[in-house]
Amino acid sequence: MKVLLHICCGPCAVYPVQDLCEKGYSIKGYYYNPNIHPFQEYARRREGAEEMARRLKAPLMVAPQYHPETYFRQVSFKETERCRCCYLMRLGETAARAKAEGYDGFTTTLLVSPWQKHDLIRQIGEEVAAREGAPFLYFDWRKGFSEGRRQAKEMGLYRQQYCGCLYSEQERYDDALKGRSV
Repeated sequence: MKVLLHICCGPCAVYPVQDLCEKGYSIKGYYYNPNIHPFQEYARRREGAEEMARRLKAPLMVAPQYHPETYFRQVSFKETERCRCCYLMRLGETAARAKAEGYDGFTTTLLVSPWQKHDLIRQIGEEVAAREGAPFLYFDWRKGFSEGRRQAKEMGLYRQQYCGCLYSEQERYDDALKGRSV
């Protein structure tokens, strides 16, 4: 079975890539993340995904352009629903590409993170699968999160400190400043 695997970053891809290959899937990674801000962060994560792909000998396709305005247009005035908008945008693009290129299905490395909203990812994956005509494959890879992170550290992959969007970065700083007087 040929599967297109949406990749958010190198560390999150380590375990899913290995698991899919062990299960006999033929995979290709797809790095599509206009939500990541700023560009330097996007580039570091892209480089990490490319290094992971080299190390694990996994084919990887990178979206040809970085357009953060696509993400901001989707979430403007819907900041409390930003994760839904973000999942819909990235999984929708992955499903469309999977269908256009003849893959048997698609999935995402977002499913390895204990901090992502698995029920929402699954729901949106199934929605876009129905719309695009490419099956969504749900895997609960959270059990492999720590092992994947350990291997990513050994590989020297860049490991980020926030989800990727401007809002999650701000939340990281807000959390750090709690309890401090300004």
